[in-house]
Amino acid sequence: MFQTFSASSAPEQGPARLSALREQLDQNGIDGVLVPRTDRWQGEYVAACDERLAWLTGFTGSAGFAVVLPDIAGVFIDGRYRLQVRDQTADVYTPVHWPEISLSDWLISHLPNGGTVAYDPWLHTVTEITELTDKLAANGIDLLAAPNQIDAIWTDRPARPDAPFFAQPLELTGESHANKRARLTADVDTGHWVITLPDSIAWLLNIRASDIPRNPVPHAYAILHHDGTVDLFAPLDKCTDIAGHLGPDVTVHPPEDFDDALTQLVGPVRIDPRVCADAIATILSDAEAEVVHATDPCILPKACKTEVEIAGSHAAHLRDGAAMVQFLAWLDGAAPMGGLTEIDVVQQLETFRRDTNMLRDISFETICGAGPHGAIVHYRVTEDTDRPVSPDELLLIDSGGQYVDGTTDITRTVIVGTPSAEHRDRYTRVLQGMIAISRLRFPKGLSGQHLDALARASLWSAGLDYDHGTGHGVGSYLCVHEGPQGISRRSTVALEPGMILSNEPGYYREGAYGIRIENLIVCVTAPDLIGADDRPMLSFETLTRVPFDRRLIAASMLSAGELDWINQYHADTLKLIGPLVEGAARDWLAQACQPL
Repeated sequence: MFQTFSASSAPEQGPARLSALREQLDQNGIDGVLVPRTDRWQGEYVAACDERLAWLTGFTGSAGFAVVLPDIAGVFIDGRYRLQVRDQTADVYTPVHWPEISLSDWLISHLPNGGTVAYDPWLHTVTEITELTDKLAANGIDLLAAPNQIDAIWTDRPARPDAPFFAQPLELTGESHANKRARLTADVDTGHWVITLPDSIAWLLNIRASDIPRNPVPHAYAILHHDGTVDLFAPLDKCTDIAGHLGPDVTVHPPEDFDDALTQLVGPVRIDPRVCADAIATILSDAEAEVVHATDPCILPKACKTEVEIAGSHAAHLRDGAAMVQFLAWLDGAAPMGGLTEIDVVQQLETFRRDTNMLRDISFETICGAGPHGAIVHYRVTEDTDRPVSPDELLLIDSGGQYVDGTTDITRTVIVGTPSAEHRDRYTRVLQGMIAISRLRFPKGLSGQHLDALARASLWSAGLDYDHGTGHGVGSYLCVHEGPQGISRRSTVALEPGMILSNEPGYYREGAYGIRIENLIVCVTAPDLIGADDRPMLSFETLTRVPFDRRLIAASMLSAGELDWINQYHADTLKLIGPLVEGAARDWLAQACQPL
């Protein structure tokens, strides 16, 4: 539900914990230490027992890291978290704008005479450490692989999750894990792949788990062999229920056997250096294995959903859309009466989703920002920050659900009361950006970096912008943030049919309000056009079906094509969601979907 902070991650604990960490470093003769957000599986989201960055600093964003030196402790955050980090960390920490300021440049600046900086090799990738080592070596700074320095002082660390893994059935995946394993190994006759990403293992073996909050993936490692067999390394008692599902070609081993198994591999051993822990590469190197750098073989196939998965996503979005419509109808009636807070809104939204009797979990902690809180891109309400939903303010709600047939992610910004002219102008510009992506027809082979500017054009024309990507990949009852696809200036992977992405431009005025509008879309082969050449073209099909706030749309700013798109979207939404709701929610939907 809404996010709370125990004493283990309270910002006021930051100074004492920083002092204890520096004492630990001094005792070990170390000048500094890297404290990443990631865990040993290099995931964006981590279990409570792996929340080292939050425990030390109080910062809970899903991206970032800290560097602790004798005289300064920097917390590196990107544009999404520059407001949040100020609120969550004590003044003993210095926010660092990243990636504008690189880690290597920052270290060189603050250790001009060189020194030793420790890192946990299980928490950093091969690529990360290789690049950092090369940049620091010329300046006399040594990176030292060492036992985790936080774990040595975190005395009340939570236990590791122990819930059993479970199978994702064929009727929801559209492809058996035997076929996936055969497909990935069809063109090779020797060697192995070390697979470390939890969602890659979940996809490959058609299993799910609850080791990470909101993301149904397992804490495990896998070795995929050239003959299609797999050695899976995970607690044996967590795999009892899936033994029959895995079958004879997948052998389960206890996690403590993983290191030794790596040393026994003969032939080329393929690792993805961008996601594989540096410790794994070191184990293989020490064993004189033939290491080959290659992309995780699951990443691209996982991103291109099967027809069954796409059908499941459509079903999940209709179910979720009905819950959202019930919620928005309730909100429209309750908010003007006063008395609501952000926590009330979050709790009520989750109630509507749970009332579907199909929700397995929310897909991430709900973002509900009233007024100025909406300008904090990934704001999470707590009991300490809970703010009233006030008249004539914007309310931004970004949320989603995990259903067995699909993962949803939707943002709607609504007005409580009467919008200002500025509210309507900014909202309409953001909506124009979302429509531009939704209507787009583009040549096959383009990546998200080629599309991103189209979502910003209306904002740019008014001298405005936003500091996050326009879209991220989304899994199929997997992670709500899934690579490799995306729509951003840094997205270089070509978009392909079956990829599901978010489409979520925004605008944020610090101290005043935030606007974001988000639908999920699936990349499809574009319909043929009469008179077109034979160039393969792609387009997007919208999955999300929830009305926009018509009170915030300045229709006079829209082109005829944009107006037609909105009216058609609302007509389709009424047709698809209308039969799924009744009473006041049905009446609200009919009104919300009236043509502009």
